[in-house]
Amino acid sequence: MVRRLAFALAVALSGCGVDGPPEVPRVADEPGVTVTGDARMGVVFTP
Repeated sequence: MVRRLAFALAVALSGCGVDGPPEVPRVADEPGVTVTGDARMGVVFTP
């Protein structure tokens, strides 16, 4: 029981800014092309 509680506490604290204070995202210096989204491919069989 104590090990599970210690593990849960370690997991909870690992996401609480342990790596340092939050940083503002940097803006790209030069314009560029960004492509986002997702593609899917497949076959659908209907009875």
